Amino acid sequence: DAKHLVPNKMRDFFCTINLDQEEVFRTQVVEKSLSPYFGEEFYFEIPRTFQWLSFYIYDKSVLQKDLRIGKVSIKKEDLCNYTGKENWFMLQPVDSNSEVQGKVHLELKLNELITDNGSVCQQLVVHIKECHGLPLINGQNCDPYATVSLVGPSRNDQKKTKVKKKTSNPQFNETFYFEVTRSSSYTKKSQFQVEEEDIEKLEVRVDLWNNGNLVQDIFLGEIKVPVKVLRNDSFQAWYLLQPRENGNKSSKTDDLGSLRLNICYTEDCVLPSEYYSSLRNLLLKSSDVQPISASAAHILSEVCRDKYDAVLPLVRLLLHHHKLVPFVAAVAELDLKDTQEANTVFRGNSLATRCVDEMMKIVGKHYLKVTLKPVIDEICESPKPCEIDPIKLKEGDNAEINMENLRYYVDKVFREIVRSSISCPTLMCDVFYSLRHLAAKRFPNDPHVQYSAVSSFVFLRFFAVAVVSPHTFHLRPHHPDAQTSRTLTLISKAIQTLGSWGSLTKSKLSSFKETFMCEFFKTFQEEKFTESVKKFLDDVSSTESKEPSGLSEPVHLKEGEMYKRAQGRTRIGKKNFKKRWFCLTSREFTYHKQQDKEPIFTIPIKNILAVEKLDESSFNKKNMFQVLHGEKPLYIQANNCVEASEWIEALCRVTRCNQKRLSFYHPSAFLNGSWLCCKATIENTVGCARCTADVPADTQIEIDGDRETERIYSLFTINMSKLQKLEEACGSIAVYQGPRKEPDDYSNFTIEDSVATFHTLKQIIDIVEKLKESHEKYQKKRSSSAKYGSE
Repeated sequence: DAKHLVPNKMRDFFCTINLDQEEVFRTQVVEKSLSPYFGEEFYFEIPRTFQWLSFYIYDKSVLQKDLRIGKVSIKKEDLCNYTGKENWFMLQPVDSNSEVQGKVHLELKLNELITDNGSVCQQLVVHIKECHGLPLINGQNCDPYATVSLVGPSRNDQKKTKVKKKTSNPQFNETFYFEVTRSSSYTKKSQFQVEEEDIEKLEVRVDLWNNGNLVQDIFLGEIKVPVKVLRNDSFQAWYLLQPRENGNKSSKTDDLGSLRLNICYTEDCVLPSEYYSSLRNLLLKSSDVQPISASAAHILSEVCRDKYDAVLPLVRLLLHHHKLVPFVAAVAELDLKDTQEANTVFRGNSLATRCVDEMMKIVGKHYLKVTLKPVIDEICESPKPCEIDPIKLKEGDNAEINMENLRYYVDKVFREIVRSSISCPTLMCDVFYSLRHLAAKRFPNDPHVQYSAVSSFVFLRFFAVAVVSPHTFHLRPHHPDAQTSRTLTLISKAIQTLGSWGSLTKSKLSSFKETFMCEFFKTFQEEKFTESVKKFLDDVSSTESKEPSGLSEPVHLKEGEMYKRAQGRTRIGKKNFKKRWFCLTSREFTYHKQQDKEPIFTIPIKNILAVEKLDESSFNKKNMFQVLHGEKPLYIQANNCVEASEWIEALCRVTRCNQKRLSFYHPSAFLNGSWLCCKATIENTVGCARCTADVPADTQIEIDGDRETERIYSLFTINMSKLQKLEEACGSIAVYQGPRKEPDDYSNFTIEDSVATFHTLKQIIDIVEKLKESHEKYQKKRSSSAKYGSE
């Protein structure tokens, strides 16, 4: 959220997230506010190098260009200082001289020349080779040119390259010559030592500009290199473009307002797979360790300050190696030991409940979409008033009609859920089966506990949470407005109550804090809903195989607006770029003129042969990829690098099991009778580059096991002092078996078997130390072999 924004009157604001100058996400517009609350979360992999992560606040305009109010820019190196906690940032002014992105490749050389009269002079040679990653200007590739200057106290010699049209990666390959020390015949001064002193003050400056034609040229960035570093050496390097020295300096930084952000940034150096075998094996055998509290996975959760930091990589790693179900069963059994009452089963934030929560988010993503997305879309796109709280009713609202509307929505959502058991992923069913039987074993005299153990997850922690926060589960693109959010909150409360075993009884209803909810639930028939819930819970906690119906709907995976190049399927058809609405399901990939219109073109998933990036040089456009199928390639341009990466990943994931996938492809397009990449003149010739993904993989979940293991190694490293303290505690307990009179440093840790825990801790510490050595060797090797200014 933001506060005290200027101008000091109610306006419509939105916020964008940018990698350097490239916008990758934007929030919904918050209307008529000076302190807008956005409340949106964005999670994304960063597919390219970057210098700054920036956030821009815009004042939305209907007739004119949206006005940038201010920005927060955080340097990549500083992100670790803000990660994992909320921070208020003062908005900085947006200055065109500070908005830079990209890098330039230069070769610099000082030559000594002997003139005709025999005197010696020095000549500076500047070879500007190319630039990479220049920003888009008004959504289009720029028309860049460079000025190369030799600047000193009393000179400013400037030369200019040719303008390159419509490209963010211009190839200049131009050489410029500057005289540095003049021959004695050129001036009365013949003391070369005086001229040499001038070199100390000279610098090469390269400025990048976008040619504006009829409007003012736009500054894209600059670099400065002191001539004194060259001497007689040839110097070649990539330089990151920098803002002007006076860029972003203003005295008016206090009155723009401020922005609150919660950033979580991780960057891992993942070594080759064999380095992780010891740690991976130790973690994977956690479910076999007796007691489970002595296992490496459980110890990881004990030493991490926030259990969630440990749970995410742990669940993903165990999922990847098919070890999650036995581990969840083991930690759930430990959780149940401390549970004294059947009605509080799995209600806390323990390791077991966190693991199941995370598993459901990963595995149940498509299950949620196929079950809830249609009804959530209906609620958000055609909202009916549903407020039933007398205090919140507005003048003219009809409480009875609102209650009927709410009842209609609740019935529809509930009906979709209890009919969805056929779509519930097998892994979720296996976990629910284990939890159900463990709870029944722990409380044998309570016939309902086996159901409440499952409903506490599937209703309270899965469906109810998805209903109240559809944007978090990718059921909706943005956070809903205030009225819709309130409707979803009421529906979510109702689903929690209906799904909680036995909560419709009169004694339970009387315990409601809100009397209006109590009145609402009196309209429900207890037996009918209880029976539906019971049957649904039986189905989703059964290990019997479910045969999906042949008429089951395809799973909706991704949709959005992009640009596609006309494929020229007709002789007179123009091969230009058009904006289209793309939709990917588990069955087909389609594009439409507009959202919710009939598809213009359809590619069955089974016909897709490859999905790969397309070189920018093909059409002078960034963020392009190609979908290869039976006909001509489909060339698509995404709106930014993150969106392009996500579409390629989604398409690759759903097509990787296709039997006819290609092993080779053309990275560029076939234009004017030849392939731009390999110059081959036959259009259907075999590709010249190997496909990036030609191995079949799991189409539902794609997990990099080595990356998750590296993340766990990082967590153990950060918490090494706690591991050592826990190891000392285990040693103390093993030696002294008497009663504990005072709380110890390790009283917050779970130590059931000090000997077994000590043994595992010793293994963890030894493995982490060895991995640390491997990382240090790698970094040392990398730093010694890295060349300054290399790409």
